[in-house]
Amino acid sequence: MFKKIGPGILVAAAFIGPGTVTACTLAGVTFGYSLLWAMLLSIIATIVLQEMAARLGIITQKGLAEVIRKELQTPVVRFIVIGIILAAIVVGNAAYEAGNIGGATLGLAAIFGDRFLSFYPFIIGGVAFALLYIGSYKTLEKVFITLVLVMSLSFVLTAIITQPDLEKVFTGLFMPTVPENSILTIIALVGTTVVPYNLFLHASLVSEKWKSDSDLEYAKRDTLISVGLGGLVSMAIIIAATAINSEEVTDVFGLAQGLEPLFGKAARYFMGVGLFAAGVTSAITAPLAAAYVAASCFGWKAGLKDVKFRLVWMLILITGVLSLSFNITPLEIIQFAQVANGVLLPLIAIFLLWIVNKSTVMGKFKNTIWHNIMSLLIIGLVLVLGIKSIITVFGLL
Repeated sequence: MFKKIGPGILVAAAFIGPGTVTACTLAGVTFGYSLLWAMLLSIIATIVLQEMAARLGIITQKGLAEVIRKELQTPVVRFIVIGIILAAIVVGNAAYEAGNIGGATLGLAAIFGDRFLSFYPFIIGGVAFALLYIGSYKTLEKVFITLVLVMSLSFVLTAIITQPDLEKVFTGLFMPTVPENSILTIIALVGTTVVPYNLFLHASLVSEKWKSDSDLEYAKRDTLISVGLGGLVSMAIIIAATAINSEEVTDVFGLAQGLEPLFGKAARYFMGVGLFAAGVTSAITAPLAAAYVAASCFGWKAGLKDVKFRLVWMLILITGVLSLSFNITPLEIIQFAQVANGVLLPLIAIFLLWIVNKSTVMGKFKNTIWHNIMSLLIIGLVLVLGIKSIITVFGLL
């Protein structure tokens, strides 16, 4: 089974970063089980979009940005679209990288205490650097399978320890409600799960593992299992957070500390290990995705060991470590990244849908009517979320 698991596990690891863990924690603490449906919806949307990106990558053996660049015939339109993609993914991932490393740092602090807090970012940065520098897709895949399994066990065991009310869990999953003041939390849950850079990452990574259209079935199964597992982890965090009857918890570190007096030290350690794994995996995938996007946008025929490819991910990783170490919070850059991602997700979803319906690109593997119906519903959803996220950044909501 593990031989057939591939790039999907990196996609799952990428979206379960500290941002997702924090959003799920706040959803559970504030609204209990009532927003589990939003996570279920996010996972379905992610599976549909990621399956299309993976199919495109296997059939064309090219990155998503490269295919978009080739298919856009008008130079001005091509320049604007590729410019938005490059800025949103590369600059955005540099802005978010400090948060990824910071999440892993909090995980280590929950396990070992905060005595060496200032050294943790360098340890995590060093681990991420070493794994990326090795430049072996197979090595990355094995590390990620291990980390995702550790993360899954950690968060699921934490949820089990809290002894959730199963009837309320199923009600929250299958009977959607929108509690008062929950709209921003719903946006956060969907926005941290349906991630634009994962579409580029997935399309590029599948060609590292699979070369033939006969592998499409493996890719589909890989996406379904991996993203589904990621969704289970996110739901487990919401369920665990529901056990805390305090709105003073604002992040997952507070959740780890809050669970300890109720359920013993095991809960804190499980949360710590899970958060560490979530932070490390996102700290690796964010620079990796930025490097793949840059290679696609500029038309580099770059592999994992190419100098230009390595320079991009090194820049992202070093920016994250230094920003965190010197307490630099580039608020304007993060706001730009949020706006750019709010614009980018619907834009890329539309381009992806357009390309996977082109017989000249996909041949007999283009979208079915069912694919298109699902995709249009999801694009409607991400358009609304994109507009809401931009309004939120500018303080209009």
